[in-house]
Amino acid sequence: MPAVFVLIWSTGFIVARFGMPHAPPMTFLAWRYALSIACFGVWIALARVAWPRTPAQWGHLAVTGVLMHAGYLGGVWAAVKAGMGAGLSALIVGLQPVLTAVWLSSTGGRVTARQWLGLTLGLAGLVLVVWHKFGHGGPGDSATPVNLAFAVAALLSITAGTLYQKRFLAPCDVRTANTVQLAAALVVTLPLAWLESEPMRWNMESAGAMAWSVLGLTLGGSSLLYLLIQRGAAASVTSLMYLVPPCTALIAWALFGEPITAMTLAGTALTAVGVALVVRGGAPR
Repeated sequence: MPAVFVLIWSTGFIVARFGMPHAPPMTFLAWRYALSIACFGVWIALARVAWPRTPAQWGHLAVTGVLMHAGYLGGVWAAVKAGMGAGLSALIVGLQPVLTAVWLSSTGGRVTARQWLGLTLGLAGLVLVVWHKFGHGGPGDSATPVNLAFAVAALLSITAGTLYQKRFLAPCDVRTANTVQLAAALVVTLPLAWLESEPMRWNMESAGAMAWSVLGLTLGGSSLLYLLIQRGAAASVTSLMYLVPPCTALIAWALFGEPITAMTLAGTALTAVGVALVVRGGAPR
């Protein structure tokens, strides 16, 4: 299950590159949340599954929905819309296992020397890639203060959402849980979508991006992530997550021509080694 999740998750950055030339990010995501809620609604009605039982559970689900959908996806899609490549956005968000492991270790009492080394290597690798692309990347593959801020916001949101869900959410049905999370994300995203002046342009690329976003990423990827966290497999997810940036970079090179330079390869490799050291450094789960 963790391997399947990572394969699905890595396509999210590619889908953003397909969809963003034809739509503003918050409008696209609002449509995605609404259509996903409709699909989950049909699934819930047919399966007759139970909804969360307590107001506290509804509240915790709403918080994780805002962080893991509105915050994370909003940050990634806004970064791509602002000119960041799929590979770089995946690399930045790929530091999520580092933040998660260091936080869990620090709250458990100690961050090991191995983890500090991994954190240093991961950040050094990211700096190599960002420095190379800062102001020098081509269209759709550059780093700027604006798109970096969006990507970092996405990183912080997915990290906080993962930790919050693991800490506060009691197990409940993944379909109703996802529906509550998506509804909270939609409430937060709709006002931002109304502020966007660019129209949504429907064509084969935007429709295909929307279909995969709803069916593959939300119904598939988000559901798997919820199940993995609830079943205590967070370590398995984070140990594989560092494979997402190089896979995304390779796909982005093949589909969009995003360059893979020696500096990009070196930085990505450093980041992958750093994340692996942090995750395997014995953080409590």
